[in-house]
Formats: sequence, C-alpha cells, structure tokens
Amino acid sequence: MKAVVLDKCCKAEDLKVSEIPVPEVKPGWVLVRVRAAGLNHSEALLRMFEADHEYIHTPIVPGIECVGEVVDASDSQLHEGDRVIALMGGMGRSFNGSYAEYALLPQRQVFKVDTDLDWISLAAIPETYYTAYGSLSECLQLVATDTLLVRGATSTVGQAAIQLAKAIGARVIVAARREASFERLKAIGADCCIIDDECICQQSLPMRPNKVLELIGPKTLRDSLLTVSRPGYVCSTGVLGNVYSIPQFDPIKDIPNGVFLTGFYSNFPSRKAITDMFDIITNAHIQPLYAKVFTLDEIVEAHTLLEKGGAGGKIILQIN
Repeated sequence: MKAVVLDKCCKAEDLKVSEIPVPEVKPGWVLVRVRAAGLNHSEALLRMFEADHEYIHTPIVPGIECVGEVVDASDSQLHEGDRVIALMGGMGRSFNGSYAEYALLPQRQVFKVDTDLDWISLAAIPETYYTAYGSLSECLQLVATDTLLVRGATSTVGQAAIQLAKAIGARVIVAARREASFERLKAIGADCCIIDDECICQQSLPMRPNKVLELIGPKTLRDSLLTVSRPGYVCSTGVLGNVYSIPQFDPIKDIPNGVFLTGFYSNFPSRKAITDMFDIITNAHIQPLYAKVFTLDEIVEAHTLLEKGGAGGKIILQIN
C-alpha cells in the first residue's frame, strides 16, 4: 500500500510516498481502508521536532484521525463495509496512523457513523469537531440559556465550536484579531464579533459571557478568567498563542471567586460522545467546514501549507 513514513525529523519537502505492506490484522484491532484524513498542527510538530525523540517509535506513519471503511473487523462489534471515523489514542505516534491507504487501529478508537456526508466533508469532523464538542459539552456543560465567548474563533476548532454552540441554542460572542474575519464568523453563527486585544475584560461588551472557550491558551487565560461573569466557566483547550505555561500562576489569586477553570483532553473519545456529537451535526444540518483538499501524492504541498498556516480552515488529505 501507499503510505507516508517518517524515519526522523525532516522538512516538509523531504516527505514522500512509499510502498509498505498492508498491516496484518490482530485481536483488538480493526483494519480500515482510509478514504480521507484531516491534517493537524500536531502532525507538523511530529515531523519537525518530535520524530527524533525516544517515545516516538520510528519508522512511523503520521496521522491522528481518518475516515473510511472497515476491511477486517477482527474480533470487534464492527462489520466489513461499515463507514467509520477514527481518532487519537496514540494514532500516528504510538502506532501507525492515517497517512496511508490502510490503517490498523485499536477498536476502541474506531466508531461506526450513520451519515450521508461525502468522505471529504466527513474527514473534517473527527478531531476538530470532537475537540469542540467535548469542550462545550463535557467541560463547559453548555446549554441554550448560556452566552459563550470563543477565543481563537477563526481556528478550525473555533469555527466548529461556533456551529455546535448555535445548534445547542447558546448565544455566541467570538473574538478574533482582525475585523476582516467578522463576516465569515457571522455567516457560520456568531451573534457578536469583537477584536481580541488580549484585554477583553476591559472592553464594554454588548453581552457578558458566562462561559468561555479559551483556544489561545495561557497567553490570554488570565484575561478570560476576568472576562467571564460569575458564576462562570472557562475551558482551556488550545494553545494558539504559542505560550504553554503561565509564570507565577496562583490558583487562589488568579482564579476569581465563583469562576471555574477546566481543560479538555481529546485523547480517548467515548462511543456516547461521538454519537451525541453526530446527532447534533445531523439534526442541525451542520455542514462540516474545510478549506483545502490534497491527494496523498501532494503530501509535500499539504504539509508546507500546514506548517506555514494560511489555509483558512481544515486541510484534508484525500487517500482513496
């Protein structure tokens, strides 16, 4: 089968498609014919920085998510021909991932989906929409009476969160760095757009959020904690600000009374969460968002864009 294989850290231009054996099925694992895969920043980090570390067992096929069809269900409850999504759980790092025509995946990470979406649209969902949905449902416990602020709203997860939050019925404020983004964000459901000057707590907002999805991360987390009303919830999910810790963070002093701080980790999705997420997507007629589609043979172009940014949304790798 065709696959992209990392032996060590490299530049995007060094990526190439190789021929490797189709994986042999084993108990507890499912063989999936990969139709398409969403690309993620973590895969660029793997290629640029992580592949040389001991905890990455190279050679490795990257890719933390995919969509496709079951070829061999092994001892799972799935069946040959089932349309499935798969994500996380060590995919593309601890074991071979989705940059290949076939992927052997742990059955706990593979989920049958009942959907009429085409493969490309479906490939936009797994990691991006699950991260947004888990943050909103499990961590923020978002309901229709809430007012949500999404920081990092132009990101793939931010845009998915806007769509899902509106489907739930919440009012949505979005924060972005450029006013040029406002029209696009309003088109997918934003009720109010504001400029993120990293001091939103000092702005006069038309409505005060009681819940905040923090995708910028530690860089603006203190400001989010001061922005939310009380009682209020802040979920820190992303690190788009490229700051990974907060110096001298004092939980007693920096988390205001009546404000609850949580974070979302997407590594082990549950069957119920995936089902509930797809119910919302289907019932609300949400159209999954993506920006660019590349073939497996265009992996250099795809990873170059992934690394540099500027795609304007999710990048999809079409496999079969």
